Amino acid sequence: MAKILVAFDTRDEGFEKLGSEHEIIRPPKGRDFTLEELQGLLPEAEVLCSVFDRPARAELLEHGTRLRLIANFGVGFNNIDIDYARSHGITVTNTPQAVIIPTAELTLALMLDCARRVSELDRLVRRHPGESTAIGRSGYLGVHLSGKTLGLIGYGRIASAVASRARAFGMKVLYHKRTPLSPEEETRQGISYAPLEELLRLSDFISIHTPYSPETHHFIGAQQFALMKPSTIFINTARGSVVDEDALISALQSHTIAYAGLDVFEDKDIPRLPLCQLENVCMTPHTGTQTADARRAMNEEMLENVARFLAGRSDLDRVV
Repeated sequence: MAKILVAFDTRDEGFEKLGSEHEIIRPPKGRDFTLEELQGLLPEAEVLCSVFDRPARAELLEHGTRLRLIANFGVGFNNIDIDYARSHGITVTNTPQAVIIPTAELTLALMLDCARRVSELDRLVRRHPGESTAIGRSGYLGVHLSGKTLGLIGYGRIASAVASRARAFGMKVLYHKRTPLSPEEETRQGISYAPLEELLRLSDFISIHTPYSPETHHFIGAQQFALMKPSTIFINTARGSVVDEDALISALQSHTIAYAGLDVFEDKDIPRLPLCQLENVCMTPHTGTQTADARRAMNEEMLENVARFLAGRSDLDRVV
């Protein structure tokens, strides 16, 4: 029998995977445990279920003297002190499968919004209540996705899902990653590898899908924006700090690129003021997995990792 401490308020789906032989400690419905509550409960726990927007740093984890597993709700794990976990032999898992479809669909949603200027036109209509909004035959022109080239920077599971959906819109797909796929796999997926500079020059839409690390900090900056077409639509649903946000703002203000669709931002996911003042930006507040379907699937995937770990299985979504 293991004690499983669930740090946050979450759905009920998935807990049946754990059976009745384990003790599950959950917070009252409608709220998460406080840090102080977690510090008091953690000494008896062997498993901690953590969540992407709540830190699990050393100051908390040092109370987990019996802790063997941290099962994170989310694909990102920068909320967890990975070095502490590794040095204390604590396994860490995440939920990579459940986030693929919702994040890919949000990427396409931002592409469509920017291409057809949906949010911009919505704001225009709202500024003239009770009036006909006349834009003329050539006002607020958008662009098609069909026939355009999408460049994907980073090519993991989410980018692959974006590619398949983009191809359904009739788009040509280029990708860039450190180790290209085999020619056979490229043919199977209907995509083509391109060096980064070539991808930046040729793409009509560019979408970032690289994880954040010191190596990818400001991976896209002024030099990269300068290579893009003036008509480029730039999408980021990955991590804010992969992009130099000041350089992005400058590129949008100077019309070095045409539009940006952003779900993530560099400063704690808070967009800088100029982004909020620009019309050629569509923004969402880090909502890549913000669907009921995704939350249900993430919960089930997190708890499946717990059940497998406690059963002694090695087929986990393991980070550490």
